[in-house]
Amino acid sequence: MKNELCTPDPWTRLRSLTSARLALGRCGVSLPTAEILHFGLAHAQARDAVHQALDVEALALALKQAGFSSMSVASQAADRGTYLRRPDMGRRLATASAELLWEAAPALPVPLVFVVADGLSSLATRSHALPLLQALLPYFPDLRDTPVVIATQSRVALGDEIGQLLGAELVVVLIGERPGLSSPDSLGIYLTGGPRVGLTDDKRNCISNVRPQGLAYAEAARKLAFLISGARKLGRTGVELKDDSDAPALVHRADAAELSNAN
Repeated sequence: MKNELCTPDPWTRLRSLTSARLALGRCGVSLPTAEILHFGLAHAQARDAVHQALDVEALALALKQAGFSSMSVASQAADRGTYLRRPDMGRRLATASAELLWEAAPALPVPLVFVVADGLSSLATRSHALPLLQALLPYFPDLRDTPVVIATQSRVALGDEIGQLLGAELVVVLIGERPGLSSPDSLGIYLTGGPRVGLTDDKRNCISNVRPQGLAYAEAARKLAFLISGARKLGRTGVELKDDSDAPALVHRADAAELSNAN
């Protein structure tokens, strides 16, 4: 039997185009019960994503099976509660982890180090870090030559200390982003040149919302490869390095060259 108290929203058709909360309708002066339940579920999923610990052993095994080597480090935040209350502790390595990286540092600087960090959504890291690394292999065939660093209780800036200790020219941090009510598994990518402790966010480039429902792995890999190439040419990252990978002049450059050769 149709509930005559519920009024459908005239924009309902737009819901097929986005995961955003729109065209929810109403029952009297309130939301429909189904929408209230959906909101509660999304909120619970976001909370779980923040508090769920990253299974480091399972991730390391998955990386190994895919042909990557890895090593694990931790920040100074000893547990999840401390991590959430003290962001500063998530930006510095625990003493034992710093010593481990110091001993593992190669004699010569390495061009690129990848850090896979739990951040604010271990679900995102567990689900998307490995597929993204695999999507990057066509651009960086030697990606498997340097161990991937798995970092727990980690903020973005922890990658600066990791990169500094390993003598990296560039560090890429793949990290779980703050969950939204429609995206508890969004992965972020942060690129930093000349990593060292104390850098600020204006020295980084960010690619956000990497997941099948957002920015696809192949597209994220293309953008990151473009930024890394630009960083090597420019000698720095951050606000001075622009992501022009989608600019028409760049997208159609190959086509223009073919037309020129044909004429």
